[in-house]
Amino acid sequence: MAVKQYRPVTPGRRGMTTQDFSNITTKKPVRSLLKVKKTSNGRNNQGRITIRHRGGGVRRYQRNVNFKLAPDTQATVEHIEYDPNRSAHLARLKDESGKYHYVLAGKDMKPGKKITSAEEADIKAGNRLPLKNIPVGTTIHAIELQPGRGAQIVRAAGTSAQLTAKDELSAQIRLPSGELRAVNVESWATIGVIGNEQHQNIKFGKAGRRRHMGIRPTVRGVAQNAADHPHGGGEGRGKGGSNPRTPWGKPTLGYKTRSRKASNRLIIRSRHLGKRS
Repeated sequence: MAVKQYRPVTPGRRGMTTQDFSNITTKKPVRSLLKVKKTSNGRNNQGRITIRHRGGGVRRYQRNVNFKLAPDTQATVEHIEYDPNRSAHLARLKDESGKYHYVLAGKDMKPGKKITSAEEADIKAGNRLPLKNIPVGTTIHAIELQPGRGAQIVRAAGTSAQLTAKDELSAQIRLPSGELRAVNVESWATIGVIGNEQHQNIKFGKAGRRRHMGIRPTVRGVAQNAADHPHGGGEGRGKGGSNPRTPWGKPTLGYKTRSRKASNRLIIRSRHLGKRS
């Protein structure tokens, strides 16, 4: 998929690019699979801001994506649709009973393609089956961490993982970050690579486009007052005066915050080591 560029008729248009929607086959989603997306503006259930710089944005509808397509399901791709809530595109499936489903659209997925979700499904792009029945070396995405819970990892546009090894109980998967992780062989995954791989190359071009997405401005710490940030204050333009810290004084840029996580035992090789190898 290519990236569409604009004529530089304004300063904002000069550096702006967007997706090429030539592979989108319809603009009308299935109404029964829609609901209004309620935004929390970065606040938790107590009303406290836990994610800064969030708020506003255009009104959007949430697509009900089926991340655990039922076994023994055969469906046909009817349309490829745009989803404003994620980087990947969606494929609208219609199964043999006439029921509609939304799944992540794989690379080169087109209307008319047959999709199968079964224990012994063919090893073809778009089919979904357990890791125990997938050959070693296969490229996969939409992987379950716990059997029956639905896909939780490798769901972004252009991403994929590789099944590197497996035994009777677990399978080793190399994730897009370089991390090597063990997953139960009873977990399900989808064959192939997720489409819309050029999403990471899009340039927003202007601040207003980020505001439409619900992302508010971010102010550098050195530009703030001393009462608001550890890097702030000082006579004239400064560099912070100390090691990099968060607004609450915690060290950043390399400070390890992960400890005593139950999933540590499942990580065979860290993603930080994986990037260097």
